[in-house]
Amino acid sequence: DIVALAAPWISPQDPTRQSLRGRLAAPTLQGADGRAHVLGTDHLGRDILSRIVHGGRISLGVGLSAVTLSCLIGVSLGLLAGFYGGRTDAFVMRVVDVFLAIPYILLAMGVVFALGPSLVNVILVMAATRWVQFARIVRADVLSIREREFVSGARARGNRSVRLLLRHVLPNALTPIIVVATLELAFMIIYESALSFLGLGVQ
Repeated sequence: DIVALAAPWISPQDPTRQSLRGRLAAPTLQGADGRAHVLGTDHLGRDILSRIVHGGRISLGVGLSAVTLSCLIGVSLGLLAGFYGGRTDAFVMRVVDVFLAIPYILLAMGVVFALGPSLVNVILVMAATRWVQFARIVRADVLSIREREFVSGARARGNRSVRLLLRHVLPNALTPIIVVATLELAFMIIYESALSFLGLGVQ
């Protein structure tokens, strides 16, 4: 993460600089163009190490953006479903079932193919297909938290539902949310790489 964020300062060369004289060079400290290429060069003579360092910024940015958006959607719906129950819970869970029934990569490919490959579209598609993970975990946790004594006490003191959710329920559900977000970040990066490999992600 630190390397990706500091890419402009630690990158040995310009990742877009081409040099056909030094194309497909093996790892060397002094290539045909007089520059060091620790990991060699690609078919256009661009330094691979520099491209990896700069590419990490895109992967990290896409992953963090997609996880943040999917977390907001999933946690919000999971809180509502678990706290209110009844028809709200049934509706949210049926929507979750629909999304789980469709393979993520196929859904993403269809949507990105229709909208066109771009950074924003990839982030939106990944967030729209992965929010169900947060919703399921949060709902299950909230079903337990809402029955605890401190929530009953807060409700007896006249606290409204919104205050109960934000002040008492959500803070106690943060641990599984953080764990899921950490795992999803790695998945989102792989997800974005797969779409890019198929020509539907970041170009």
